[in-house]
Formats: sequence, structure tokens, C-alpha cells
Amino acid sequence: MLTRSALVLGGAASGKSAWAEEVLKNVGQPMVYVATGRIFDDEVAQKVAVHKKRRDARWRTIEAPLDVGPALESVAADDSVLIDCATMWLTNHMMDGNDLTAAQDALLAALRACPARWIIVSNEVGQGIVPNNALSRRFREAQGRLNIVLAREAETVVQVTAGLPLALKGQLP
Repeated sequence: MLTRSALVLGGAASGKSAWAEEVLKNVGQPMVYVATGRIFDDEVAQKVAVHKKRRDARWRTIEAPLDVGPALESVAADDSVLIDCATMWLTNHMMDGNDLTAAQDALLAALRACPARWIIVSNEVGQGIVPNNALSRRFREAQGRLNIVLAREAETVVQVTAGLPLALKGQLP
């Protein structure tokens, strides 16, 4: 049984989004996909197309690249929500020059107030080499801090590597 809240972590192309989608399909409730990505180039457009292709008509999609709050306010208690992903959301805020602490606080408040069960997907970016530029190092630090607070907030935390889930907190659904 899926808990009320979950964080799914993994590296790029680890299978974390596909795994989270399958979990929600098995819950049997109406599904809402909160998309945080912005399309700036063909590569991102192709990745978004792959994600869209996996979702059928049972999914309702809400675009929320910055403010997830209104999207979560629009869901019903019997919905299952997938927020994909915290990494793109953070990138959007950084690139727009927003106050990351205020944005993170607003995201946490929205998650706490959400009436539905939710899963948020996020990249684990701190296991590689130290980036060679200040912006990348700042992003890595901000992503690490965001993942820590999301992990505290979520009842279940799952690491997905090569499409395989490992429960870090709670039990696998």
C-alpha cells in the first residue's frame, strides 16, 4: 500500500519517473501529473515527449514550472499526484533568480496542505565529482538541501537505480 507521501530519488535516466508512474497506476485512483519542466531546446522536448507517451488518458496533467501550490490546491482527496520533478522545479527557480528558501518553504507548505496522496520525483546529484563552476556547485548544494527536506516530509523515500527500487524510508508499495 502506498503511503500518503513519497519521495523517489535517482540519477538521470534511472527509471525513477517510470517507476513512480507505475506505482500510481496500481493505486487505482484518479491520477494527476504535475509537470515542472520547461522546454528550452530539442533535447528537453524529446525527453518530455517520452514522458508524455507513457501516460494515457487516465492522467490529468497540470503544468507548474514554478508554483506547485495552485496545482495541488486543485486536486481532490481521492486523487493520486505525481510531481515530476523537483530538480526541474529547482532549476527553474535558480535560472529565474528566485529566493530558493522562500520557494522551498512554499513547496513544503503546498505538499503539507495537499489533500491527496503524492509522490515527488527528484534527482540525486551529489554522488558525482565536484562540478568545476560556481553555478553547478550552487545547484548541487541546493538540490541536496531540497532532497533532505523532501525526505523528511515524505513518509516513504525510495531510491531507484537501473529501474530497481530500494526503500530508504518506509516500505516499498
